[in-house]
Amino acid sequence: MSGESTPEGPGDLPEYAERVLATAELIPPGRVMTYGDVAEWLGESGPRQVGRVMALYGGAVPWWRVVRADGALLPGHERRALAHYRAEGTPLRQPRGGSGRTPRIDLAAARWDGGTGAAAAGDGAAPRGAGGGAERGAGARGHIGQHPSSGP
Repeated sequence: MSGESTPEGPGDLPEYAERVLATAELIPPGRVMTYGDVAEWLGESGPRQVGRVMALYGGAVPWWRVVRADGALLPGHERRALAHYRAEGTPLRQPRGGSGRTPRIDLAAARWDGGTGAAAAGDGAAPRGAGGGAERGAGARGHIGQHPSSGP
């Protein structure tokens, strides 16, 4: 691929890839961020670039917590991802039309906005679209659109 830098050895990742992977590691069990959420939170690039990083380098991080905007499971990895979601208690939507179909992530319930806290209910990290800043709690920091190194 022309114009792309590739790692020269183990642990030698492009800086952007390191930031994407570090963000994936911050997502609490049972919660998810979309590719676009990660890009917005980092303040650079877009969902396709985040997806590319996850496809190339995401195997060593909780890749199943970075998802498509429609909540569909990663094609070809549905069974592995579903096992992780069930083990972590990630909210899922059952498909219409029968039990033989793959569920999707319930983004309204599972989406993490980058705030502090664990995945438990009432942790102060409301999913995107779940209310305004005042409803998130006084101690919440690092929300989508705010780089992790920036202040409160």
